[in-house]
Amino acid sequence: MMKNFFTLVFFAAMLISCKCQKTDSVSKLDGNWELNYITGPRITFDGLYPNKKPTINFNTKENQVSGNNSCNSFTGKLVLDGNKIDFTQPMAVTKMMCMDGQGEQVFMSTLQKITSYDITDDGKTLNFISGDIAMMRFTKK
Repeated sequence: MMKNFFTLVFFAAMLISCKCQKTDSVSKLDGNWELNYITGPRITFDGLYPNKKPTINFNTKENQVSGNNSCNSFTGKLVLDGNKIDFTQPMAVTKMMCMDGQGEQVFMSTLQKITSYDITDDGKTLNFISGDIAMMRFTKK
């Protein structure tokens, strides 16, 4: 009987600790991040974003994502499952005329391809990943 009790306590402790670690990982996502790398285009990063770098903001308590794609603001529902993230849901985007070229379009189309994320450097760097390829990198602001 005592053995069963200790086994039950052990598994309960494991379950609680796993849940806390997952919550901690998700909570590191909260806050504002600034883009410093994007893969794909043949234009340099500074050429894509000469005036303003894109930002993204996460509010995991409200399941909201928002930001600025270097010209227009966007907001939408945050869809997370562990380290999996989905940006394919429709987002509201402002429609200001942008003269900076194709940076805005590159940012939004790359965001749609992201399937997971990873936070490194003690919570200072956010990597967006498609499959197993790092597509975007952000710095915590």
